[in-house]
Amino acid sequence: MRLHKMLAQAGVASRRAAEELIAQGRVQVNGITVTTLGTKVVESDQVSLDGKPVGGRERLTYVMLHKPAGYITTVQDTHSRRTVMDLCHGLDVRLYPVGRLDQATEGLLILTNDGELARCLLHPSQIVPKTYLVEVLGALSSIAVARLERGVLLDDGWTARAQIEAVTHTIARTRFLLTIHEGKNRQIRRMCSRVGHEVVYLKRLSIGTLVLGSLARGAYRHLTAEEVASLYSAAGRNPPTRAE
Repeated sequence: MRLHKMLAQAGVASRRAAEELIAQGRVQVNGITVTTLGTKVVESDQVSLDGKPVGGRERLTYVMLHKPAGYITTVQDTHSRRTVMDLCHGLDVRLYPVGRLDQATEGLLILTNDGELARCLLHPSQIVPKTYLVEVLGALSSIAVARLERGVLLDDGWTARAQIEAVTHTIARTRFLLTIHEGKNRQIRRMCSRVGHEVVYLKRLSIGTLVLGSLARGAYRHLTAEEVASLYSAAGRNPPTRAE
């Protein structure tokens, strides 16, 4: 088995993050620091991270968190800001956020130690839908809606086609549901800015068939086996046999 996959299965990090740990020289195999990506290990090898042994595969755990605004989507923050991990009291396994919601964004966030699921959901080749409640300043015109749905050109390339529903207007603002199938950095805020509207509220409501529902802001719950299977199905994969 490749070293980065073993680390992911042990709940250390996602495969991509595990590759970064290896490249940084933080992983040792049988007491020797390894920096070569693609290194293979066998069951008898002793693997360590920063000198601490990495155990066998942890039980796979999946959590849905209702992220409030004001929290950073990361495991640790060098500036001592509040992170989503501060909300996950009582969990006895190491979990990692799948993707990111920026500090001002609320809503559904998945945390897991299943590096394979994280990779499947985040890989650019996947088209797992994610739906957001968006509120912008001003009246969103039909022309702007068409541009957003067709795709807009950002600094890092064109966005894919999107879907807009349930548009409602107040005197100074517009609310709508926006479904996208990708995850560029601050994508929705930049998309709306490109068509002339500032996002003042943003909340993720669903990922695939997984819906935030009535989960209280700042609370979390474990996913059911059926929900995990639906996420794997959305990514075109079969779920693992062990999950919590």
